[in-house]
Amino acid sequence: MKLSSHVCCALFITALIGLAGCHAARESAPAPMAETASVAKAERNDASLADAPVLAPPSLPAPLMARQLPSAAMAPSLDRVEVRGSHVAAVGYFAPVVNTENYAYHRDNSVQRTSEQPLSTFSIDVDSGSYSNVRRMLNEGLRPPADAVRAEEFINYFDYAYPAPAARDVPFRVSTELAPAPWNAQRQVLMIGIKGFDVPKATLPPANLVFLIDTSGSMDSPDKLPLVKASLRQLVPQLHRQDRVSMVVYAGSAGLVLPPTPGDRHDEILSALDRLDAGGSTNGGDGIRLAYAMAKQAFVKGGVNRVILASDGDFNVGTVDQNALETLVADQRKSGIALTTLGFGSGNYNDALAEQLADVGDGNHAYIDSLLEARKVLVEEMGSTLLTIARDVKVQVEFNPAQVAEYRLIGYENRVLQREDFANDRVDAGDIGAGHEVTALYEITPVASSAQRLPTPRYGDARPTVTTALGGEMAHLRLRYKRPGEDRSHLIETPILVSQLSARPSESLRFATAVAGFADALRGGSRFEGWSWEAIARTAQAARGRDRSGERAKFVRLVEQARRQIENDATAALRVSE
Repeated sequence: MKLSSHVCCALFITALIGLAGCHAARESAPAPMAETASVAKAERNDASLADAPVLAPPSLPAPLMARQLPSAAMAPSLDRVEVRGSHVAAVGYFAPVVNTENYAYHRDNSVQRTSEQPLSTFSIDVDSGSYSNVRRMLNEGLRPPADAVRAEEFINYFDYAYPAPAARDVPFRVSTELAPAPWNAQRQVLMIGIKGFDVPKATLPPANLVFLIDTSGSMDSPDKLPLVKASLRQLVPQLHRQDRVSMVVYAGSAGLVLPPTPGDRHDEILSALDRLDAGGSTNGGDGIRLAYAMAKQAFVKGGVNRVILASDGDFNVGTVDQNALETLVADQRKSGIALTTLGFGSGNYNDALAEQLADVGDGNHAYIDSLLEARKVLVEEMGSTLLTIARDVKVQVEFNPAQVAEYRLIGYENRVLQREDFANDRVDAGDIGAGHEVTALYEITPVASSAQRLPTPRYGDARPTVTTALGGEMAHLRLRYKRPGEDRSHLIETPILVSQLSARPSESLRFATAVAGFADALRGGSRFEGWSWEAIARTAQAARGRDRSGERAKFVRLVEQARRQIENDATAALRVSE
């Protein structure tokens, strides 16, 4: 079938009108309130349409066309018009795409002068959703917004093979390492690693799981509800007779698809999943209430009681205020039921809501961009995803001002606590699952270093005198945690000695610093001065180690992909400005 000259002319005129309209909208629209993700993925060429007639767009440089569209709502330029059966499809040309992805604003932690603020206190975070979500954007050719990048979730995505505790009575083991910073030899990196006691799958306690699945119209996309169903299908065969599974869906209203059912009835559970379809608005609040009601009905004392929420987070009816939803979930966690959130999809993904609901729900957050990621989260890491071994885990590091002039915590911006919160058992903090690893990095500037960044105080540095007995300490590490079911915390303390400084850092530390450098580069590259994309990639490549899962090799390729993409964007922008 060929396009008539009348159709071609009409399409050409329509495209020009669309461009003018988008330009006018840009001139009249107010500035965006917050930074959002770039754009939804453009429609790709289909091999089955190779013979379709093509109408070339007017010869206008793509960067110029993009610049005339609102930055938070645009799609790449059209490269052809295709005939598809009985309709004509304009592929990519000036197509405004409303992108409502939501990311909570956060500013990088600032450099602290030890003499003024010797204590650094934060809640641990086991989430990894930021890394897989940003990976999705880069694979789609999109530049991720800075607020989508949370350094601690990048770092915690990877395994660092920390030594595990010998017994469960102390649920985790703490490791520390100190080495020169690869981006500046005048500074140092302190690495704190926490390894949770692992529990073999065969010995996991009975699980009471409620699948809370968003079936609203916004989930009608291959990377949303179909991927949700395929992901949960991988978890079902891991369940046993003593487990219980319920299934709640929500769209315009919430509904019970599967009442509490023995976990070994795999066919029955899979059949309920297969029947799900997307359609309607999104009443997430009602869905959460019903899911917790089912979890309470099938509650297993001493077992795993958890709601698993799978959604793009686009709640638009009922309780839609994020603060109200967080309060709803926080009230429910007191019943001993945790909340895991699994994020899906693009274009309207509400990362800020998904991450915070998991935080206040004593759970964890992951973003699922593929079946491989679903298998990693729901099968390979099943124990750490489902079974909590320590609650309200807090870290406090006191730096010795006689040794450390300045320090900066890398990441954990939305987990920072007040110093008095550390010993307050009523203040909520992060939880650790079976076998979980948590990593925190500090950038340290020694007293004698010439790389200090803060100006010398005009009226002197009130550095306290440190006794000789403590002079060999770089810092003192304290951790607090609660055992499941307990209300009073336990304290672990350990000194970090100056003598621990090693000129030959481990592969784990080198790789973790490369991941931190990558996160900083994506956020603008303002914290690790002079550390180039190439240097980050070389550091990661040299620290790949055994890499059984292949994730470190994929990371190295992702760094190179991001570098090329950002360089191409910069070249295109320069061409436009000329």
